[in-house]
Amino acid sequence: MILAAMVLGIITGYGWRELAGSPEAIKSFADNLSVLTDIFLRLIKMIIAPLVFSTLVVGIARMGDSATVGRIGAKAMGWFVTASLVSLLLGLVMVNLLKPGVGLGLPLPDVTASSGIEKGALTLKDFISHLIPKSVFDAMAKNEILAIVVFSLFFGTGAAAIGDKARGLIDAIDAVAHIMLKVTGYVMNFAPFAVFAAIAGMVAKEGLGILSTYGSFMAQFYLSLGLLWLALLGMGALFLKGRVIELLRAIREPALLAFSTASSEAAYPKTLDRLKRFGCSDRIASFVLPMGYSFNLDGSMMYCTFAAIFIAQAYGIDLTLSQEITMLLILMVTSKGMAGVPRASLVVIAATLAQFNIPEAGLLLLLGVDHFLDMGRSATNVLGNAIASCVVAKTEKELTAALPQLDEDDDIDPQDGKDVELQPALAKQG
Repeated sequence: MILAAMVLGIITGYGWRELAGSPEAIKSFADNLSVLTDIFLRLIKMIIAPLVFSTLVVGIARMGDSATVGRIGAKAMGWFVTASLVSLLLGLVMVNLLKPGVGLGLPLPDVTASSGIEKGALTLKDFISHLIPKSVFDAMAKNEILAIVVFSLFFGTGAAAIGDKARGLIDAIDAVAHIMLKVTGYVMNFAPFAVFAAIAGMVAKEGLGILSTYGSFMAQFYLSLGLLWLALLGMGALFLKGRVIELLRAIREPALLAFSTASSEAAYPKTLDRLKRFGCSDRIASFVLPMGYSFNLDGSMMYCTFAAIFIAQAYGIDLTLSQEITMLLILMVTSKGMAGVPRASLVVIAATLAQFNIPEAGLLLLLGVDHFLDMGRSATNVLGNAIASCVVAKTEKELTAALPQLDEDDDIDPQDGKDVELQPALAKQG
C-alpha cells in the first residue's frame, strides 16, 4: 500500500502541477495535502515518548544489575562510533572521487546570502541541554529522544537496584509498552495516506524537473548511500552471518516508511516491532534502538561530509587532506548532537562550513532537493540502527530464531505469548 501510495502520489502531484495553471493553486494544493502528512507525523510523535520510556525502562530493569547495563551500553556505543566513522569517511572518500560540485553548471548563490539555517544551534551547552533533561515531562513534551533515554537509563537502573519492591511498577510499565505497541498498529494504518500526501505535495511544488537539474548530484549521493548500505551489511555479516539478509527483509517495511516520509522517527515503532519478530531480545532492542536514534544516524552523518565538500567544490575551494580529516573529526563530535534539533543535518553542515571559511550560502544549492536526499538518509538510519541492535543482541547471546510472521492486522508484541501462532516458537525459545 505504501508503494502504491508513492506511485499514485507522483502521478497526482505531477498532474496537478501541469493542470493547475498558477503557482498559487499549486501551493494551495500542496499545503492542503500536507495536513494528512502532519496528522500522521503528529500521531507518531504522540506515541514515541511513552513507547521509548516504557520499553527502555522495562528492558533495563529486567537486565538485573548496572554491570549488565554498562556492558551492553559500552558495546552499543563502540558499534555506534565505528559505524559513524565508516559513514563519515565513506562520504568523504566518495565526494572526492565523484567531485559532484566541480563544473556544477548552476548559478552559485552570493556568498553573503543567508541560507535561513540557524548555524549556531549546535554548541556544547545546547548538546548538554538535549542530553540531560531539566524535567522528564518537558523532554517528553518536546519529544527529545536523547533526554528521554538518559532519564530512562536512571529510572530503569534504579528499579533494577531495589529488586522486588519495583516489580509491580515494572509490570505496570510493561503493560504500558504493550498498549503503545497496539496503538502503533492503529497509527500505521494511516501511513499510506500520509505517504501519498507527502509525495504528491512535494512533486507538485518542486516538479520532476528539479530531478533532472540535480540528477547527477542526487545519483552520486544515492550511489554513495548504496555503498554505505553494503558496508553496514558487511559489518553486520561479521556477527550475523547469513541472517543479515534475513534482517534486511525483516525491516523493509519500516525502511520504506522512513524513505517515503523522509523521517526515520516515523519508522521507530515499526522497527522495534520487526526487530523483536526477527529474534532480537526485547530488552536489547528496547535499549539499543532508542540510543541509536540519538547517536547512530549513519545516513545523516554521511550526508554531512558529502554535502560540506560538495559546497566547497562548487565554490572552487580546495581543502587540504589535513583540513578534510579535521572536518571529519569535528563532524564525528557535532553529529552526536543532532537528536532533537530541527533539520539536524543542515544545522550541523552550516556550523561546520563556518569553521573552514566555506560560504554558508552554499546550503541554498541543497535546499531544493534536501527532501529527496533526506528520504535516502532516513532509510539508511533505520538500517544502521537495526543492524546495531541485532549485533549487540548476538554478542550477548540474545538473538534467537525469527518468530513466525503474524497477520498484518495482528500487531501484538511477540513477548506476550498470547497468540496461538507464536506458542511453538516461544516454547522452543524457553
